[in-house]
Amino acid sequence: MNQVSRFVTVSLIVAANLHTAIVQSSPTPAPTPVTLRSLLLSELHSTHDKAEWFTPANAAVAGLTAEQAKWVPTNAKGKIDPSANHSVGMLAYHLVFWNENALARLRGEKPASPANNEETFNDFDAAQWDQIVQRLDRVMKDLEAVVEKMPEEKLALKAPLIAHISTHNAYHTGQILYVRKLQGSWNPENGVK
Repeated sequence: MNQVSRFVTVSLIVAANLHTAIVQSSPTPAPTPVTLRSLLLSELHSTHDKAEWFTPANAAVAGLTAEQAKWVPTNAKGKIDPSANHSVGMLAYHLVFWNENALARLRGEKPASPANNEETFNDFDAAQWDQIVQRLDRVMKDLEAVVEKMPEEKLALKAPLIAHISTHNAYHTGQILYVRKLQGSWNPENGVK
């Protein structure tokens, strides 16, 4: 059994066990059975636009001005160090870059390749903040649409990449919220206290 088959098998077993636990603990009608596609789409939506266990990216960047988006927290010595600490804008730009890269790969296109990962943070321009927020939303919608329509066989092969996209998005969205909390620009009524 190759690595992709093992991943798909384990994912389906986990999803089936989760589904069984939900059905056994709930007197309401049984939910639709979990599939690999529904599991991957659920992960993508939870990191994009559906607040469940954590705040999604759309909510994390909402209402932030360009000035706030470029703010970089200081390090332990009280110095601004953009190579160690990132602004919300830098983190969002990084997510846009890698989500667009992954989308190109899923579509069979040649993705952009950075010279190094730092440039995917440091090319952020606050004057482009509104466009970055729009690009982030658009690329995440496009990823969801691709997964929705992808043939089953290809979906099984691309499942690890799609799962990593969601994990990467969740990780950096958490950083965005942390920076906003440090800055004082996060309203805890929007999700994270």
